[in-house]
Amino acid sequence: MSPKFKFPVFLLVFVIYSFSVSAQGPARPLYVLVHGAWGGSYAFKKVDSILTEKGCKVYRVALTGQGERAHLASPDISLSTHINDVVNKILYEDLRNVILVGHSYGGMVITGVADSIPDRIRKMVYVDAFLPSDGESAVTLFGGNGEAMAKSAVNGFIVPVWVKATQPIPKDVPQSLKTFTEVLHLKRGVSKHPTHYILTVAKGRAAEKDDFAKQADRARKRNIPVDILEADHNPQVTAISSFSDMLYKYK
Repeated sequence: MSPKFKFPVFLLVFVIYSFSVSAQGPARPLYVLVHGAWGGSYAFKKVDSILTEKGCKVYRVALTGQGERAHLASPDISLSTHINDVVNKILYEDLRNVILVGHSYGGMVITGVADSIPDRIRKMVYVDAFLPSDGESAVTLFGGNGEAMAKSAVNGFIVPVWVKATQPIPKDVPQSLKTFTEVLHLKRGVSKHPTHYILTVAKGRAAEKDDFAKQADRARKRNIPVDILEADHNPQVTAISSFSDMLYKYK
């Protein structure tokens, strides 16, 4: 081959290869897991291990004032604080093509994250979670129970009454009332990202009776596919294997 043709052929092969790789999506699925109220990223440790063994890259975000960051607890912590926790994790780790997973209250957080940095997110997964619209808060989505919860606040915190004082760490901890009352403001409206909703339903219970059944119905109205997982509200603890397999399916 004449030397003058070698570079163009090499360039053509490189372009074809690059296009092929990009068309297939990220070679290693990347998950960012966001825990729910009162909890911490520690609860997803085993799920992290399973997904990692399957070849995924996993980041677990500990929200300010919760879990391993409980020492930073303050009544001034808000929903915006938690949204920024996740946004900055993604930006400072330079994560892209993220499969963003939010459990329970974490649904409020990931909705705000996707609105803030939509170009970094590939898919959204709501796990027995709130699926908020613009102008809503966790309290409004809780309905009457939310108002009662807000009135029960002690020094600006909602205290998990099911936790005994003698219970060792790791454990659920009090969470700032502001995280539940702050209204979510979305600049871009409903997310256009591919999204999945997992409704966890305890064995023997009708799906329509589940605490998050209304959120699942909201998902269906947005044409978001809803998968039913037989588990209680915390599948990351009580249904680790089946929950991890379901998350992996969304890769």
